[in-house]
Amino acid sequence: MGRFILIDVVVAGTFFVLFFVLWYAWFVRYNRRRATDVLQWVQAACLGKGRVVDLRWQASSSRLKATLHLSSRWFEDARLTIRLLPRPLPAQWALSRWRQQQETLTFEADMGFPPGFHLDVIRHRWSGQSSASGSTRTRPWTITRPGPVILTTKEDWPVELSPVVNALASWRDKNFVGVRFNSTSPHFTATVALENLSDQKSAAALLGLFRELAASSSAKQH
Repeated sequence: MGRFILIDVVVAGTFFVLFFVLWYAWFVRYNRRRATDVLQWVQAACLGKGRVVDLRWQASSSRLKATLHLSSRWFEDARLTIRLLPRPLPAQWALSRWRQQQETLTFEADMGFPPGFHLDVIRHRWSGQSSASGSTRTRPWTITRPGPVILTTKEDWPVELSPVVNALASWRDKNFVGVRFNSTSPHFTATVALENLSDQKSAAALLGLFRELAASSSAKQH
């Protein structure tokens, strides 16, 4: 009897190991293919004026770092970081899903005309719904779509920030996770949700916004 139990345990353990190996291999391939597609869209969006090199995979193929060589007067030493869900590791993947973590692309670079200010833009969106109680159902609601609402920690609004904020406000649908301008390296950092990158066209629009933000931040220096 004990012999059969031992055989069952060995078979179950072998099956579990095989399942884990297949899971890991499949989702490593999936993550790498997804990240490679994004990099190809970015490179194609450069229209021959940019090249993605020096790819480095980390964290069980859930993070990819690369260098983007750009023949642009706005950006120097550009780097890309793609953060994917840790799909190859089931426990970490389930935890990241529970925390509703986003897959993101981070672009960071130095600028030919460094900004003379420090600015962190953190984009949040709030939503709400009515109560389930019956008293609210009879209440008339007026629904409006407001413009961008900006919360700032500075009492005085520097004049040189207006072009940057206006450029960001005009791109409501890009769903930035964050944008940073800094007078020290890296001068510009932007993180965007990967769900907004689906083809070469969307990558080109994103790079266009990066150039617009760079131009806005250094407009006073021209």
